[in-house]
Amino acid sequence: MTAVQSAPAITGYIPGTWAIDTAHSEIGFSVRHLMVSKVKGAFRDFSGTFVTAENPFDSSVEASVVLSSVDTGNADRDAHLRSADFFDTEQHTLLTYRSTGIRYDDEEGFVVDGELTLRGVTKQVPLQLEIHGFQQATPFGDTRTGFTATGEIDRRDFGVSFNMALEGGGVGLGNKVQITLEIEAVLQPAPAEQAS
Repeated sequence: MTAVQSAPAITGYIPGTWAIDTAHSEIGFSVRHLMVSKVKGAFRDFSGTFVTAENPFDSSVEASVVLSSVDTGNADRDAHLRSADFFDTEQHTLLTYRSTGIRYDDEEGFVVDGELTLRGVTKQVPLQLEIHGFQQATPFGDTRTGFTATGEIDRRDFGVSFNMALEGGGVGLGNKVQITLEIEAVLQPAPAEQAS
């Protein structure tokens, strides 16, 4: 794979600062369960801002997730995820992500490189980015953009190693966790517009 600093033009690209619209966004994950299926979940409380720079490669993003807002559709499982076996939300309230660079890859397209911090551990986690477009004027009276970002982590890298052996072989939980972000964001007023 070759990372390059040139990329196809982004149709309708708008530079600016954007805030995530949590009502139209989702931060989800999935993990292998009992070696035969995947269990999915999401976080209901999160926030983030990003800057689309004049040069897209100078863009940046920062986001945070309230770990106790985990929701897998099962109250007992969610309580276990909040425990010290997994997120340990009494000691670690947030998951954070901060970009360190943007690149374009011939095979993967746009990739956001960044640092993910969970349970006090920070690791480099790249996210593949699919840009869905920009809407200059929406029915909400604002300007919006949307994208999908996907990545994968090994939960053991962040000190989450809880598991159980299965009688027939294998383990109850996979170590690889797929992350999917479906994001819609609203363009924020420029500082001069805020002051006026």
